[in-house]
Amino acid sequence: MTPTITALCPIESAVHDGLDLAAMCERFTWSVPQNLNIANLVCDRHADGSHSLALIAETETGDATEYTFDQLHAASLRLAGVMLNAGVQQGDRVAVILPQRVETALVHLAAQRIGAISLPLSVLFGDDALQYRLQDSGTSFLVVAEHRFGLIQSLQESLPNLHTIICVPELGPVPIGNDGCALNHSSQAGSFWQCIDNAKPFEDTIQTQADDPAFLLYTSGTTGPPKGALIPQRALLGNLTGFECSQNGFPKPGDVMFTPADWAWTGGLLDALMPAWYYAVPVVALDYQKFNTETVVSLMSRHKVTTAFIPPTALKMIRREPHVLDAYPLSLRCIMSAGETVGKALYDWGQTELNVPINEMCGQTEHNYLMGNCSALMPVKPGSMGRAYPGHRVAIMSPEGKLLPDGETGEIVAHKDDPVHFLGYWNNLDATAKKYTGDWFHTGDVGHRDSDGYLWFQGRADDVISSAGYRIGPGEIENCALTHDAVLQAAAIGVPDPEGLRGDIVKLCVVLREGLVGNDELQDSLQSHIREHLAAYEYPRIIEFFDNLPMTTTGKVQRNVLRQWHQNL
Repeated sequence: MTPTITALCPIESAVHDGLDLAAMCERFTWSVPQNLNIANLVCDRHADGSHSLALIAETETGDATEYTFDQLHAASLRLAGVMLNAGVQQGDRVAVILPQRVETALVHLAAQRIGAISLPLSVLFGDDALQYRLQDSGTSFLVVAEHRFGLIQSLQESLPNLHTIICVPELGPVPIGNDGCALNHSSQAGSFWQCIDNAKPFEDTIQTQADDPAFLLYTSGTTGPPKGALIPQRALLGNLTGFECSQNGFPKPGDVMFTPADWAWTGGLLDALMPAWYYAVPVVALDYQKFNTETVVSLMSRHKVTTAFIPPTALKMIRREPHVLDAYPLSLRCIMSAGETVGKALYDWGQTELNVPINEMCGQTEHNYLMGNCSALMPVKPGSMGRAYPGHRVAIMSPEGKLLPDGETGEIVAHKDDPVHFLGYWNNLDATAKKYTGDWFHTGDVGHRDSDGYLWFQGRADDVISSAGYRIGPGEIENCALTHDAVLQAAAIGVPDPEGLRGDIVKLCVVLREGLVGNDELQDSLQSHIREHLAAYEYPRIIEFFDNLPMTTTGKVQRNVLRQWHQNL
């Protein structure tokens, strides 16, 4: 039998005892074991011969395959054997460029059980984005979707550490047996499933420590290239109090989890897949190219999804097509939403049309699942970021480094003495040091805390652009634009989405080389150039041509002035 899972924050008991979230926070203390391995926590301990359901993997066409924890355990042991045979050692970086597929999950499980560091990468990344991350991380082992295989081959000369590339064919979900081998499939030589079928299984999971690195997740900043946030094994436990609260109690009998968020990001991987598996709750995966309301809603209906992480942009797209909700009855009991502000209108729509609470959550790659709402334990103030979840400490800090009282505006900071807190930026001690004042970590979000302990977001302290749940650094976009033959200067800013879907969108402000004139053809060329080299969500939906950009006396572009100019248009 699958072991009984005890919630860290038992919501029903708290309600019975008359506790609210603040009282639960006062009583809560962390208990983090010294030895900790994510593969054991989310898979091995559930692989007990009971064949409990772990994953329902589906494609856009509706083809679905179910996988048990026992099957994932056996297959990931074989994949771990492949990695070890290829020379992967503890601490090496293992990258995966795949959408929501069983193979993606197996790469993470296999890497964790041998002590390697998982590096999830989005299939949306262009050549420059992939090359930088693979090069900077020193990735040695890569599993990649077939349609990106040629691109990786073209980059291989610039990636001296990359010694093994395994291709995943463009098949539908592949059934696997209890021995971890694929059933009834045909794969080309050297492909993912052929490697697994031919592998000698790794016999055990190594004993990693709580502070050992588990994941390397790249996050955008305002200057320079993206930085790799090194996430420890203990961070999974650090996510759980907020996960339980944001789902109004977890797990509950019959729970099924889903998110449309890419597993290449913190939101999809550590806010949905991994915590759900910690509690042995099955997860629905959807391998899709572009978000489609009917596909997502019908999937949630067919598989009786009860809890979900759905970003505000996706919720707004569902809200625009109410007929889809009429066609596909849902079994949802709660939704967590994050990445941008939910707001009162969307919250009210969830209550009236979905008949479920939408609990807004806020966190960052470096310090995740920090604060949010839990409507089962506290009144929700629509538009607020909620309160700090149990086990997390949040404060408001002045520019001088002074902690401020309730009601005063400053930067939201989080205390680093927290299991969810990251280990630092990969090979970047200076960038890591700049994120702290004493023991407080700077989130970059500006806001205030009211007298009830609720936090309110007012903006960014830096120039990071929040769009459709993605945090986008202007520097990477600007550097890419400057490689276009027509561009002399470029500055990327976030401006409100006129369609009201994505929060902000990227606007690129451009000074052209002498003799050139901005027109629609040049705008299309710039957009295509950036989409090709970076990611689809980073391309500028608006481009404006300038004679000059506003600069400081030290030669820096004043993005705040550009944002003000846009507001005055």
